[in-house]
Amino acid sequence: MKLRLLLYVISFSGLLTSCNSNNSTSDASGTFEVDEVIVSSEVPGKILSLNLDEGSLLAKDSIVGIIDSVPLELQKAQVEATIGALHQKTMDVRPQIKLLQDQITVQKTQLDNAIYEKDRTQRLIKADAATTKQLDDWNTQIDMLQKQIAVNQQQIKVQETSTGTQNSTVLSEYKPLQRSVAQINDQLKRTNITNPINGTVLTKYAMAGEVTTAGKALYKIGDLSVITLRAYITGTQLAQVKLNQQVKVLVDSNATTYREYTGVITWISDKAEFTPKTIQTKDERANLVYAIKIHVKNDGYLKIGMYGEVKF
Repeated sequence: MKLRLLLYVISFSGLLTSCNSNNSTSDASGTFEVDEVIVSSEVPGKILSLNLDEGSLLAKDSIVGIIDSVPLELQKAQVEATIGALHQKTMDVRPQIKLLQDQITVQKTQLDNAIYEKDRTQRLIKADAATTKQLDDWNTQIDMLQKQIAVNQQQIKVQETSTGTQNSTVLSEYKPLQRSVAQINDQLKRTNITNPINGTVLTKYAMAGEVTTAGKALYKIGDLSVITLRAYITGTQLAQVKLNQQVKVLVDSNATTYREYTGVITWISDKAEFTPKTIQTKDERANLVYAIKIHVKNDGYLKIGMYGEVKF
């Protein structure tokens, strides 16, 4: 009878030890979270389509929706029409220059003829067959023709300079307008709603048919394949942890058992903070704790906000 009682006491003591071990199985605890990306509209307009639902798996760089691009296309057409009209505002100086050049050609011919007649008159004067007045008349005509040629040549330069300046002023608008076209083309690309990461849609904020503005949130996405456990440790536990250290993560499977995962410590806070009310550490008397982040590969059971425990 005494032997049986002794065995019962030993068995009960072992059960208590086992229960205490389960209650204190973790060195730290916290909740699971995930890096979330809020995808916003980059251009204003009507949402023509948004092909996603909460829980949808989306691939990186996939187009999940379209914003109405008609206003931007009309704006682009207007700018391109303005560019086309610039050439109509420029002046073609070639006809005027051609007219002046033709006049100079005629005047040079007349000058050559006047010089010939002047030389002939000089010879006649020597033979007493002409008067000095006739020679003076030819000199006067030669001087007048030379001045007319000089004036016409100067007018050609003036026409080229003034027309070039005017055309440069008009054509100076070309590059800014081209940049406007490039900017509109960039905005047209942004009418396609492109998903930035591989992940699961967590929240959907907009629907097709709604009018959105630039910067307005459309949906929130997060990569749930690797989930992060944010836990808290005391100052005395800092010596037990380091970056890239593998740890054991425990999650409640049912009332009495745990689901076990392998995690890797990816971040350790360098600043202490007061213990969150919802977090219990190994040393419950500690007022200051340090946050750590542990990456855990998700098998589909881990959810955002789920409670987890860590054993170093």
